[in-house]
Amino acid sequence: MPTLAELLVQVDSAVSDIVELEQSLVQIPSVNSGFMPTGDETPVCKFVQDWLAEDGVNSEIIESAPNRGNIVAQLESRSGSPGLMFVSHTDVVPVEDQSKWSYEPFAGTIANGRVYGRGASDCKALLAAQMMAVRILKRNDIKLDQGLLLVSFADEEHGGRYGAGWMAEHYPEKITAPYAINEGGGQPADAAGNLAYVVNLGEKGRLQVEVEIKGVSAHASTPWQGTNAMYRLTQVLQRIEAYEPERDTSAAIFGHLSKFAIEDIPTPENIDEIVRDLQEKDPNMASTLRAASRMTLTPTIINGGIKSNSVPESIHVTCDVRTLPHQDDVYLRAELTKLFDGIPGVDFDIDYMAVPNASEFDTPLMDHVREATEFVLGDRSVEWIPGLCVGFTDSRFTRPLGVVTYGFSGSHPDDNPMEENVHGTDESISIRTLVTSTKIMLALAYNMLAAK
Repeated sequence: MPTLAELLVQVDSAVSDIVELEQSLVQIPSVNSGFMPTGDETPVCKFVQDWLAEDGVNSEIIESAPNRGNIVAQLESRSGSPGLMFVSHTDVVPVEDQSKWSYEPFAGTIANGRVYGRGASDCKALLAAQMMAVRILKRNDIKLDQGLLLVSFADEEHGGRYGAGWMAEHYPEKITAPYAINEGGGQPADAAGNLAYVVNLGEKGRLQVEVEIKGVSAHASTPWQGTNAMYRLTQVLQRIEAYEPERDTSAAIFGHLSKFAIEDIPTPENIDEIVRDLQEKDPNMASTLRAASRMTLTPTIINGGIKSNSVPESIHVTCDVRTLPHQDDVYLRAELTKLFDGIPGVDFDIDYMAVPNASEFDTPLMDHVREATEFVLGDRSVEWIPGLCVGFTDSRFTRPLGVVTYGFSGSHPDDNPMEENVHGTDESISIRTLVTSTKIMLALAYNMLAAK
């Protein structure tokens, strides 16, 4: 049986194949607007299924609704049960203004050592790396003591109701293994001159707030005869912008800041100063610490008005909220009630989309992530930091099934995660991260599952 080192050489020989695979995935526009019908994930699943079938890897596509497919593939083992699950998602967010893009969003253009396109980073790069790792294991006939699952879900970008959440409710046995690797972590950071990787153990909660602002309609030529809801909207937005959430430094990452040459013990009182000091030398870590230390309340969608010559009597604002582990919908409702106090005509509803969740740090999976990454990187010394994903991922559905799940994509150590522009204009992934991620996924599966 080939050694791991020999398999990693095969990854280096397959760089063009990895890039082509990433391009092919990006070129399938599986855009999830959040409003049905949407998603178009099944074409991606069919591509993945056909690609894996070239090497005899079996898979099935399970649709939660027409064209909203979830794919489950498996490398069989002697035990007959999986020991590790690769997790990703196939849907991507919409492109807001294509004219601002340097390259066509669904072309998968190669430039500057990167692959550009919507979903290039989130999350088709990880899917490509995991697919290539499966192919290399299969082509080399690596015998496994425990099986490897590859699962890619629909609808991650809008809460998982047609993807991981639906699968966890209807087919939990198909997406269950002792351990899983998903998106949401694994970016490099500078720890006082040393390389560090943040492994995200858990994530904040997500709630969606629908704010309804009422006025009284009138003709726009005599606006004083009505009450313009837009003026009340201005008050609502000003208060949201000025809102200062409580600070909290209880997340595990704050116990490891000494590795970043931060001498002060982080507290709710000094965390803002720590973030400011870190901003210039490591803006990505500064952003992570800022988000991990407070609830965020962000207005994202506004709708209102029916005609240019009518005073609007109703304005609707949608807000994205990310909460810390101790903050639930009751807490949020109390905060919003105080925040909007005194503004007439304001009501709101809260939709709880994801509760905070986490896996433990000291597990065999962490040992394997550390071993695989350090083997791939050679002699580079690595610091390991337990992190909190400040967005949400499908991991919140696998953890309640008893699956220890980490966010760890395995980026190249010299890449700047800020350049990926996730959900933004010119989203991209570096080719060297595609290669490094493939190697780490391969090493992880080989070390954990291969017959000894």
